[in-house]
Parts: sequence; structure tokens; C-alpha cells
Amino acid sequence: MTAPIVVAGASMAGLRAAEQLRAAGWDGPITLVGDEPHMPYNRPPLSKEVLAGKATFDSLAFRPRASVSDVRWRLGATIVRAALDRQVVELDDGETLPYRALVVATGMRPRRLRCPGPVTGRHTVRTLADARGLREALTRPGVRVVVVGAGFIGCEVAASAVALGAAEVTVVDPLPLPMVGPLGELLAGALLARHRERGVRFALGTGVSAFQGGDRVTGVALADGRVLAADVVVESVGSAANTEWLEGNGLDLSDGVLTDEHLRAGGRPDVIAVGDVARFPNARYDGVPRRVEHWCIPTDTAKHAAKVLTAHLTGADHGLAPFAPLPTFWSDQHDFRLQSFGAPALGKDDVRVLDGDLDGDVLVGYHRDGRLVGVVALGGQSAAAAAARYRAELLQQPAPTA
Repeated sequence: MTAPIVVAGASMAGLRAAEQLRAAGWDGPITLVGDEPHMPYNRPPLSKEVLAGKATFDSLAFRPRASVSDVRWRLGATIVRAALDRQVVELDDGETLPYRALVVATGMRPRRLRCPGPVTGRHTVRTLADARGLREALTRPGVRVVVVGAGFIGCEVAASAVALGAAEVTVVDPLPLPMVGPLGELLAGALLARHRERGVRFALGTGVSAFQGGDRVTGVALADGRVLAADVVVESVGSAANTEWLEGNGLDLSDGVLTDEHLRAGGRPDVIAVGDVARFPNARYDGVPRRVEHWCIPTDTAKHAAKVLTAHLTGADHGLAPFAPLPTFWSDQHDFRLQSFGAPALGKDDVRVLDGDLDGDVLVGYHRDGRLVGVVALGGQSAAAAAARYRAELLQQPAPTA
């Protein structure tokens, strides 16, 4: 029997990889392995619509294409190790799966704070189970919420908690502004003002030193000496790549799985990485490999990687230019949206207002060496529409010369 392509990871990236392999002409066996018991589902609504009660858990499930109806699913199973030279992976139940090619789509997991104190009452937001537990905690009357981390998830959870009627919502972050990493100071300052206007409190420029309480959290001690009362703590302090199972195979796993310009890992044509676990160079900007944790990346990486892998397995030339996606993100917070195209983090040293003003709907452009590399809109539909008009311009730009 022909060994299958094994897709390690059964969330969006894994599903899209299987679908794109079929679209690229691969008609051989495919096995998807995922540690959650659920079929793939959409994660971004977990911190927004699901927490706010505007979407059901069942509504998040993706509908796989008919082309993958014959795929073997191994859900509720975890790959614990791989032997790439022998082309096998081992599951936590002892089963060994030989493969003809391997797709790494194991994604990320939330980082946790290593601080003394109780664990009960502390939450993360990554899985359906996480969101279920957090929503139950946030809907208790008079709840006081401390969100640690002012990034995408932290700001979205804070907005959801306010909408649910929490008595107090405080966001803690060692940086001086929320989402300053991807947005830069100009737009991050406007974002801070909007959250404060809607009732979110901030403790910025400080971190957490300890959690207080007996069996469960009742307070958060900050590094600057303050103590915040808390019934619910949400830890949104970044992600760690799920790559431990690949150790010992000579891959660069220092931040996800390092790949070449065609998403091949470690120079191996039979191993590719997709989704936010992949650290790849983007020919649209430069040759620096980076991970990108945006919703568009699972589909974009899967489409390119599937063509590359199918060509290798069939002995054909994939004929593709180096991978050069246009990153896209959006974030719904309170009654406004952040909408971005491109890579604004690469142009934070040269930020210009392109349309509108910071007190209303605004569109900001990010430039690198005088070249527009990203746009971000903050506000309502008009701002998002203004950002979308720049998408074509960003797509048409030639890659920078070395």
C-alpha cells in the first residue's frame, strides 16, 4: 500500500493543505492528524463573536471541500516524534505512521506566565474549550477582569468583556501602548484612546510579578507595586510553536520551522511547513525569514506548498516564483475595526496619515526606504474601504532589489 502524505495538524492550515494538494492534482492517500477532537474550525471569532455570545461554537466549523472526503482523519491524536530520514511519525498512542511526504501544520499554543500564585481563574484563548470556559467566567455578575497582554487577542478580549458588562476590565502590558508592535506609536496611541473612551483601563509599562489568592486568583500583583483585584485573568502574552516533535532531525526550530522560499523545511523536498508555524522569507519584502500569524497565511502557504510538494512527488517542475504573499489582518474591537494589508511592522519608522484623521476614521501608511509596505485603517466601513483600495497597489509593487 502506498504511504500517504501525512498532514501534522488538523486545524485550518492542515485542512487547507489537504484541499490544495487535491487541487494541485495529488490523488494519493492523505492522513490528517490533530490533537483536538473537533474537525477544523475558525479561531479568530473565539475572542470576539463567541465570547460576546454573537456566534455559536457550532458555527465555527469549516466545511471541507468534497475533494477531501476520502482523507483519513486521526483526531484526538498527537504526534510525539518524527524520524525524517526514515519518513515516519509516531503518535501518542504508540501508532507509527509511515509517510511519503510530511506537511507540518501543528501551529502555535499560548505562552503562559511563570509567576507564583494560584492557577484557577487564569485563562487563555486558543481553542473551543478555552473560549467556553472564559465565556462562562465573563458572564458572572460583577466580574473584575485583568487581561495580561495588549496585543490582538488581549485587546479583543478586553472589548468583549466590556460588552458583556464586566464591572472592571484592565489591560496590563510592559510596553507603553497597546498593539504598538504591529501598529507603531501613532496608531497605537489612537487605539489606546478609543479603548479608554469605552471603559477599558490600562496598566502599561509594567508586568506581572505574582498572582494572589488561595485556591483561585483574586488579585494580580504588578512589578511596579500595584495590585489589581481580579476574578478572571486572561493571559495573552504571545505564542510558542508546536515543534517539539520535530527535534533531533536537524531542522532550525528556533522560532517555528525555518523553510526556504518554497516552504520546504531543512532542504528536504518531502517536508513542507504551512500556517503560522512556518518561518519563511517573503520575496515581496526581503530575504529575512519570519513567521506570520494572520488568518490569510494558512490558505496562502497551503496553496503554494501543495504545488511544490505535488511537483516533487510526481517528478515535475513546479515552475513557481518564490513565495511572496501579501499579509492581511483585521481585528474587531468594540464598535470599530482595524484592517490591514501588507507588512506595517516593517515600516514603523516612516508612518503617514493617508486619509482621514486620528480622532475619526483614519488610514495610515507605513513606508520602508520611501516605499509603501503596508496600510492600516482604524474606524468604520469607510476606513476599511480606503485600506482595500491600496491592496492592488501593494500587490503590484515589484520586489525590492538587493
